[in-house]
Amino acid sequence: MNDERCGYVALIGRPNVGKSTLLNQLIGQKLSITSPKPQTTRHRLLGIKSEGKIQTVYVDTPGLHQRQTSAMNRYLNRAASNSLVDVDVIVWMLEALRWTEEDEHVLGLLKNTKIPVILAINKVDKLSGDKGELLPYLQEISAKFQFHDVFPISAHHGDNLEALESKINSLLPYGEWIFPEDQVTDRSERFLSAEIVREKLVRRLGDELPYQLTVQIEYFTPREHIIHISAVIWVERPGQKAIVIGKHGSVLKAVGEQARHDLEKMLDNKVFLQLWVKVKEGWHDSEQALQQLGYLDK
Repeated sequence: MNDERCGYVALIGRPNVGKSTLLNQLIGQKLSITSPKPQTTRHRLLGIKSEGKIQTVYVDTPGLHQRQTSAMNRYLNRAASNSLVDVDVIVWMLEALRWTEEDEHVLGLLKNTKIPVILAINKVDKLSGDKGELLPYLQEISAKFQFHDVFPISAHHGDNLEALESKINSLLPYGEWIFPEDQVTDRSERFLSAEIVREKLVRRLGDELPYQLTVQIEYFTPREHIIHISAVIWVERPGQKAIVIGKHGSVLKAVGEQARHDLEKMLDNKVFLQLWVKVKEGWHDSEQALQQLGYLDK
């Protein structure tokens, strides 16, 4: 009998609950971008961990929410909901001591699932004072759904992740590995490069422009001892373009320097990065534009 295990694990939850941080911790390297802003994750992304006899394929998803007000929001919900199909384990993340309408929405999607659901209560490191206040919360949440197991964790600090990972792996089916041992994601270096630039923009701009921009790689050209990357930052209005560029180009320069540092670390090579800012009106609410920008299957 083959004693190898291999399976898919969906990481789900409302926006900004820590799914991407958890993925990066479990994989042991940065794959999914993070920021304090909700809906930073816009794409379904696989993180593959191959260790010992086990290959765990984590599926990082956009946050599930109730808003359907734009083509982008509809796309994000479809991407997240579709990840609940054909997986072997679901890890549902909640924030300690919080329960929102969006959490209730996720619960509704899970009501009839036959897939084992593990509850991960995140951000327990932020609880002040006596951790005993967590127990009544755990009892209340556990009464809402029959979870396979419950783990209080801190994705940021890595607390209790070893126990969570052990439980996940015990639920994976026996079978041959799907991916090569050295593969860590299904996404290309071009895709990851665009995401790194977008992360720096979201973190730099804060509340000014969190959702009305996206990044598209024009070219990604390895040359001798250096990789040349040209990226277009798309916004919806000319005023937003001015914000992204900043006074005397200060914002664009800072974003470029921060992104280049992370790109060189990821690619293990010198990087020459060029950033351009262009306007595409209404891209956020246009399925045609989303398809052109790589959000929808062609």
